[in-house]
Amino acid sequence: MASVPKKVVERLAAGIKRYQPILSSAKARDVGEADTVTIIKDMLADVFGYDKYADVTSEHAIRGTYCDLAIKAEGQLQTLIEVKAIGLELKDQHVKQAIDYAANQGVDWVLLTNGIVWRVYHLIFAKPIDQELVLEIDFCTLSSRSEGDIELLFLWCKEGWQRSVLGEYHIQKQALSRFFVGAILQTQLVLDVIRRELRRVSPDVRIDAEQIKEVLINEVIKREVMEGDKADEARKKINRAAATALRVRAEKQSAEAAEET
Repeated sequence: MASVPKKVVERLAAGIKRYQPILSSAKARDVGEADTVTIIKDMLADVFGYDKYADVTSEHAIRGTYCDLAIKAEGQLQTLIEVKAIGLELKDQHVKQAIDYAANQGVDWVLLTNGIVWRVYHLIFAKPIDQELVLEIDFCTLSSRSEGDIELLFLWCKEGWQRSVLGEYHIQKQALSRFFVGAILQTQLVLDVIRRELRRVSPDVRIDAEQIKEVLINEVIKREVMEGDKADEARKKINRAAATALRVRAEKQSAEAAEET
């Protein structure tokens, strides 16, 4: 993850100290959604660095209906924010409407929060539209002295957004997802390595790559990792990466051959 500028670290640390008691008090008073929205707008400015008047829009209209807040960057819609009352436990169903809003606008990111819990979702433009929970933060458990906590908050800061750190974090998380690992286990290179190691353990047993793949699919990897849009997307990305690597290698070999002649 990109290093957090000192000025931003200081702002985030101060924001944690300032807003944790405010949030705790608001929850104790069980304030409603409108008051929670007011707190969120202040946090977006004081903690996350957005201009409350230029970057943050209230009641953003989409096809005749509204989401609670939206963030714009250079005039372009960046993310939609669905706010719930601070005492309400967040559930997946709460983000569905915001996901539908975002899909209509071609927006990739949606934030669901009650002020204390902040959930960041990335849209998957498949059929039907789906979402992936990329990040969840409990603001009241954060430590102003924790480098890890500061880095997590930086992902959603205006400065972090300008440096695309949230996108990079998402890509890294995808690379370690069960769908990517499951897809990689089925590649020929990995199958050949497993086959070689199995032959080392049992040199007298004939084992081919297809047998290993069959065992992985039917007995090792969970079916949910093998099927669905996320699994398909993981396989596509791995195949594209492999094709790119082969093309680069072929171009390099062609260039080396040309130099020799």
